Amino acid sequence: MAVCGLLLTALQPKRPMSKLSEQREKEAAPQKKAPSWVWILIALGGLLGAWAGYDYYSYRNVSSLDDFAKCVSAKGTRMYGAWWCPHCAEQKTSFGFAFQYVNYTECGIEGQTHSVNEQCKNAGISNFPTWQFADGHREEGVLPLPDLSAKTGCKLP
Repeated sequence: MAVCGLLLTALQPKRPMSKLSEQREKEAAPQKKAPSWVWILIALGGLLGAWAGYDYYSYRNVSSLDDFAKCVSAKGTRMYGAWWCPHCAEQKTSFGFAFQYVNYTECGIEGQTHSVNEQCKNAGISNFPTWQFADGHREEGVLPLPDLSAKTGCKLP
């Protein structure tokens, strides 16, 4: 019986309400507002800022050997190498991203394997890698970083 009463109430046409009843019904029903454009712009700005920060810091390569490599260069040490030399690649890898701070002279001629440019020929460089120290002393071959540290007086981290 109660269900039938509800169905009948739902199916009956709505009677016009008084203005007071209409006002109460509007106040009782929560009204959803669309998000303000200001909040949307703030959210987009925050996302853009987060993306820019991530982009900046993800491409910034920082190594624990940065200070060591800078010190080696400041002491007047230079590495001569060639792009085609596997031992040079090994020496560069030992520094990681910090190799960008090492004084380096490329002796290879691009596209020509086992060729040496005039600058290195004039400097008397024939084997790679070659380390030249401030006092003019040279060492050929891959130098372990502790040996390089001992020869330059630069402290390893």
